[in-house]
Amino acid sequence: MYKYINNVTNIAKEIMVKKIKLGNVVVDATVGNGHDTILLAELVGQEGKVYGFDIQETAINNTNQKIAENSLTERVYLIKDSHENIDQYISELVDLVIFNLGYLPGGSHDIVTKAESTVIALEKSLELLKDNGMLLITTYVGHNEGKIEDKRIKEYLLSLNQKKFNVLKYEFINQINNPPILYCVEKNKLIT
Repeated sequence: MYKYINNVTNIAKEIMVKKIKLGNVVVDATVGNGHDTILLAELVGQEGKVYGFDIQETAINNTNQKIAENSLTERVYLIKDSHENIDQYISELVDLVIFNLGYLPGGSHDIVTKAESTVIALEKSLELLKDNGMLLITTYVGHNEGKIEDKRIKEYLLSLNQKKFNVLKYEFINQINNPPILYCVEKNKLIT
């Protein structure tokens, strides 16, 4: 049984573990049930900061409970709003932003992330990234809105200037049932 490359969420976690350092400022653009938020908070340490966004009260509450249980409240700032408004809450540059799109696991499948607001959030996130900062985006194409969202995200990422951004797509091509897709974007340090 493969341990590390059996799904894209494991790959995203491995990237976070290697990329994030103590004292970093990071964003979980879709906190969901708080799993990524907790990992991010542990990785940035006491000197770091995690901003977390979600539009659902349930997601904010679930994440808040996990943060409290893990004694991480002093470094996590949860925001009940759409990730498309990221620039209204964050003015400092960040080291990493992660999006885990789709619907809240265990929640209503009628409440899903939408292509238009997600692409706006991606544009704003790239502006907030430090040089060599990273953006991780997991899309779920097993439902109709997820297919639309993935298509728009891919179109947007294809349009990015390769001198400013490196974009990589992780996709399992031999798995059934529409496995999720992971996009990684690294902001290049521009030499002036």
